[in-house]
Amino acid sequence: MENTMKKLLSLLALFSVMSYAPNASAELKLNGEAGIRLRDDFNDVDTYGVKTSKDDQYFQYRIRLKPSADLGNGYFFKALIQDESYAGGWSTVKDNNTEKYNLAVSQFYFGHNSENSHWQIGRLPLGSFDNPVLDLTLYAIPGTGPQGTKLYAVDTPISTNHFDRLFGFNYGVNIGKGEWNVIVVNFDNQAEFFNDGYGLYTSFKAPLGKVTVVPQAYFTLTHLADGRNPFSFGAQVFIPVEKSKISLSGFYTADNNSYKGNTYDYSGYILRVKAESGPILAWVDYNKTTDDRHNTDYNNTFVWAQYNFKIYESAAGKFNLTPTIRYRASSQKNALGQIDNDLFRTELYATVTF
Repeated sequence: MENTMKKLLSLLALFSVMSYAPNASAELKLNGEAGIRLRDDFNDVDTYGVKTSKDDQYFQYRIRLKPSADLGNGYFFKALIQDESYAGGWSTVKDNNTEKYNLAVSQFYFGHNSENSHWQIGRLPLGSFDNPVLDLTLYAIPGTGPQGTKLYAVDTPISTNHFDRLFGFNYGVNIGKGEWNVIVVNFDNQAEFFNDGYGLYTSFKAPLGKVTVVPQAYFTLTHLADGRNPFSFGAQVFIPVEKSKISLSGFYTADNNSYKGNTYDYSGYILRVKAESGPILAWVDYNKTTDDRHNTDYNNTFVWAQYNFKIYESAAGKFNLTPTIRYRASSQKNALGQIDNDLFRTELYATVTF
């Protein structure tokens, strides 16, 4: 922790000096957040009739720094600095407080905004906490994530375990009353140009009265590192209801290809109903995938519910307490029988933003 605090203070000092440099051509701003989370896990697994359970309670903490700069005439720079050693940047308090917190550049991108268009390039934020299209694309069949844990299309795996960013280029332009966006991303480097993992995501955001509709599609242009070549499409609908917001999401994905000895033949979908009203945020996900090659069906249901208590708020920042409930019920059924994996979590977040 001592080394972490030294790094943090050094970064703050550097940003402060840059912000007040007399010859600086752009004003550098620094925002961020610090959070502490108490989590309780209750995990029950039934493997072909053999039942096991595991409970755990632990404290976690996270620091995020968000420098940005307005370069003038529409040009800008933004970044996110956090620890990427653990999912979501949350570090767990270990025995004798021996854990380390290593700040690193998680996102960085620069670009230009004009009246009718914009572009940006770098490690771009994906907004996947509110949009499950890539969650379904990468985890239609549950798989092992970057931290070595099994991930599902539900429970926001791209936002949490992949830190909600990919290197890519985004271009957007206004067309009539709508906005068209296209993003080309690079998932991985496989040494040979045509074997690198490239993907293309496109969307069109259009108002229909008070309702906003966003049809979207994703295409894998080459192959992912494991040989898959999935495509996905669907839409989101945002419905204002007085002071509340309701959104509906529905996406379909499929892959049927053979590549370097690996064969894939599956299809699946995800549905989400989400509501936000004042301090309350809740949603329900349902995902089903059929793997025809292995004659296996996957079903996943996920519920997220939270209430945000505003303890203190001023022009300089705020302090919130947010109790949260998360529940995932997953099943895998094949010729051998069925595996059920249920995970119930209670969480209490204490967050300071500045």
